[in-house]
Amino acid sequence: MGIAENTQLAPWGAEEFEAKLREKGTSYHIYHPFHVMMAEGKLTQKQLQGWVANRFYYQIAIPVKDAAIMSNCPDVAIRREWIQRIIDHDGMGDDMGGIEAWIGLGQAVGLSREDVTSLKYVSPAARFAVDAYVNFARRVSWQEAIASSLTELFAPHIHQQRLDTWPEKYPWVDPEGMKYFKYRLPKPAATCSTGWK
Repeated sequence: MGIAENTQLAPWGAEEFEAKLREKGTSYHIYHPFHVMMAEGKLTQKQLQGWVANRFYYQIAIPVKDAAIMSNCPDVAIRREWIQRIIDHDGMGDDMGGIEAWIGLGQAVGLSREDVTSLKYVSPAARFAVDAYVNFARRVSWQEAIASSLTELFAPHIHQQRLDTWPEKYPWVDPEGMKYFKYRLPKPAATCSTGWK
């Protein structure tokens, strides 16, 4: 009898699985030195503007990535749930959506709308990483691609941190432009959709 025949493990229960997922939060980018500096108010205006401009490339890729996931998913119930993520980001009707809110954040840190939407400040490394993520979602199974989106489990903490620290550390940022972070915080299910991802 081979070793492989004796090494089958029982699947984790839902609680254990969630706990193991949440353990991955120790690797979330909130602990990256750049984000630590951001929280401590050590970034210059140019550095914060650069982060906002580069992150916009990721923001506009999120609904494309989610559409790629849906295109590989044969389960109509999951597609019906997942499509809300695209709507949340692209907006619909009177809801401006997360992409438009991120443009507002760019303006709040002193960039023009054109500065943000032209993508002229996006670094080659940011383009490469974001494009690779979208291509990953196109190529792999929908289950694996959905799993790659689970970092949002940890996002509310980092958005709350920005709301708490930026007004003091970066008083030159227009608070009106921080709507993106506010909408990413958990809200009662009866009053909101899934929130911008």
